[in-house]
Amino acid sequence: MNISFRQLRVFQAAASLCNFSKAGERIGLTQPAVSRAIGDLEQELGVRLFDRTTREVTPTEAGRRLAGHLERVLDDLEGALLDVRGMAQPRRGRVRVASSPTLSASLMPACIAACSQLPGSIELVLLDRIQQDVLDSVRTGEVDFGVVVDPADADDLHCETILQEPFCLVCQAGHRFAAQAAVAWKSLSGESLVLLDHASGSRRLIDNALLLHGTDCKVVQQLGHPTTIFRMVEAGIGISVLPALALPPTVPQGLVARPLLPHVNRDIMLVHRRSRSLSPVALEVWQLVRLMATQLPEAPGIARA
Repeated sequence: MNISFRQLRVFQAAASLCNFSKAGERIGLTQPAVSRAIGDLEQELGVRLFDRTTREVTPTEAGRRLAGHLERVLDDLEGALLDVRGMAQPRRGRVRVASSPTLSASLMPACIAACSQLPGSIELVLLDRIQQDVLDSVRTGEVDFGVVVDPADADDLHCETILQEPFCLVCQAGHRFAAQAAVAWKSLSGESLVLLDHASGSRRLIDNALLLHGTDCKVVQQLGHPTTIFRMVEAGIGISVLPALALPPTVPQGLVARPLLPHVNRDIMLVHRRSRSLSPVALEVWQLVRLMATQLPEAPGIARA
């Protein structure tokens, strides 16, 4: 098929904007030039990609299917061409990274900011997803690599631990545990717990720690985001066990965080497919994330291992 990279970029812009004029403005073409490029592409493929009216253009089923495949394919192709063209120049390209929510909020903003300071032009695109979706996106090749909590089943992945951090207790300032410098896991027996749900990579580790230390607790709420957990604890619904990175720089007023003893750590890992080597530009971002993890500040009173 005689299809050009330019035609595919024109189609991608038109499919995302549903407007040929706006697509032309985005990529520097006139509306007639966009229409010709789309018409040539449709003729080459033998299918209609857009339904056209006087007011709008809407992707057909074939158009939607093509658009779903194109973004990653074109990014990979563009990255490969930039990499080859820039072998004697500073690195250029786009790197896609998926990470679970607590890591997206605590580690990745600094990584994105640092990435913008690297020589050349490297764009770090972050996909903020629950742990299983991060692993799925790594396995399917949707992203270059992921940042996750130690996965249970990772035989097909290359994993590198970049950080260990402890779990801690969060309770109201008037709770009996607030007066202690640290709290034993076994002391949690009889308490009502508000925990991260099982979509979190941390929940498996928390459950294992409670079981290991013979703690008999009742889990009264299971939630997807630490911010919601803080609100529940503030309301007196229960206490919580959270990873230290889930704590904001200042714990919400009326709450305290205390270390749990003995220390139970979670491993933060970078992961990519064993069967797929990282591109030079992705490897540079991998190394940057690893470096930034060592520079994260500790939560007040919660020392890392």
